[in-house]
Amino acid sequence: MWEDPIVAEVRRVRAAHAAQFNNDLLAIYRDLKAQEQKSGHRFASYPARRVAPAKRPRSGPRAAPHAAST
Repeated sequence: MWEDPIVAEVRRVRAAHAAQFNNDLLAIYRDLKAQEQKSGHRFASYPARRVAPAKRPRSGPRAAPHAAST
């Protein structure tokens, strides 16, 4: 299968960065946040949105009204 060289490079860099922190996600997160702060760039940050639970279709005798038989 063909391998995209850019994707391969990104994966190599990501793996090397993670290895510096023994693949500890919290340590990686803290490092990335520190890099953001040092960069001086502005980053978009949005408040978390609550996701409404999906409505399930009703089942049982009251699920859908039936037309009256004549």
